[in-house]
Amino acid sequence: MMKREYAIVDIETTGGNAGGSRITEIAIIIHDGTAVIERWESLVNPQKDIPPAIFALTGINNEMVKNAPIFDDIAEKIVEMLTGRIFVAHNVNFDYSFVRHQLEESGFRWTASKLCTVRAARKVRPGLRSYSLGNLCNSLDIILENRHRAGGDADATAILFSRLLEWDTAGEIQRMVKKTSQDQRLPPNLPPADFEQLPDKPGVYYFYNEARKVVYVGKAINLKKRVASHFSGHKITPQRQNFLRDIYSISYEVCATELMALLLECTEIKKLWPVYNTALKRFEPKFGLYEYEARNGYRYLAVSKLAKHQTAIEVFNSEYEGITMLRELADKFGLDHRFCKYGMAETADGARKADFTNLPDIQLHNSLVDNVIVHISGSKPSFAIIDKGRSAGERSCIWVEDGHFYGMGYVSDDVCFIDVSEVKNYVTRYAGNQYIMQLLYSFVEKYPSKVHFVQLAQG
Repeated sequence: MMKREYAIVDIETTGGNAGGSRITEIAIIIHDGTAVIERWESLVNPQKDIPPAIFALTGINNEMVKNAPIFDDIAEKIVEMLTGRIFVAHNVNFDYSFVRHQLEESGFRWTASKLCTVRAARKVRPGLRSYSLGNLCNSLDIILENRHRAGGDADATAILFSRLLEWDTAGEIQRMVKKTSQDQRLPPNLPPADFEQLPDKPGVYYFYNEARKVVYVGKAINLKKRVASHFSGHKITPQRQNFLRDIYSISYEVCATELMALLLECTEIKKLWPVYNTALKRFEPKFGLYEYEARNGYRYLAVSKLAKHQTAIEVFNSEYEGITMLRELADKFGLDHRFCKYGMAETADGARKADFTNLPDIQLHNSLVDNVIVHISGSKPSFAIIDKGRSAGERSCIWVEDGHFYGMGYVSDDVCFIDVSEVKNYVTRYAGNQYIMQLLYSFVEKYPSKVHFVQLAQG
């Protein structure tokens, strides 16, 4: 069997992502699995200014790289040293993404198997306090000179790699470099066991950072495939690189159906608001319809921005939508417009100073407000969605009350509902929002046979 060779690489750059930053220094050390057999390093002219913060970290400034070769001039040498060898680096995806991106820009199509010394150290020497290069060197008595320079960091990584090969009596590194190994694509700080435990079922998954805080929540028809998709591809945006570095563990919850997973995802994002979940923010309503009573005993209806600790009668995506609805309801029920507050975007009529002469009878007026509120609630349906469960002998159920998502859960097949409203007693309560109701109404339209409406009394 042909002996493997390894290219141990370290780079310094103008910033944190390959798409918008450039390499300022590169070092490549060739290791034959026993010892270092070749070493090369070079400063690189990034053809852009080096930010002060980067200079403070690396000591590399614009003057130092002014006469250095540009990347195009050394690209062929880099390809020659990397081709046919396993690409090794500490937090390998960072260095790999820069090198591959800039080689592509120079006209070279290159890929390689990767080995991350962070992941390798976690496997071979588990239980250390930290796996950053500096802390590993301190823990393992490795001399680290010229910190944050490509040559110095590459030399320390090469020593670390040699030690790991020596200590790896269980063959962990050889398993990691196989092309089929999950370690080829998993984030550097994620234990493979966390990924391997994921089932091929629908559900919701959670990514956690080092402090065990949820940084992302997602839903999946197939949990293992969906999570794996986060780690594939060659995106070089700073958000993706930061995202992958922040993933330290995964947990999941199996759901019976894609709809149950969708609803759980929405409620968990609303509850946890993870830093990398941004898509659902645009679906959040911004305004609400509120009812309050003035000192004189008259009740008002008002459209205003949603408040955290107040419950809205109805919510709206825009102020205009809420004002339009309130005006229509006031006209329909004969409600005096002087007791309707139309938010900040009032019309000229509404902006005039209110005339509070000839007030309506207070009891009659307040009863009209009650009628409006009852109409808003009563005009929306209550229904249950009953579908398959997570396993045989179980059903999933969702309860919607007066047009608002109430909760969801699972019941045994032997539970018989005499009245559909009994479903409410078997679900777990969850907070809803307008986006969830859009999902539910879309499901109702598509799968009417799974929906059971509460029959309204006639009279």
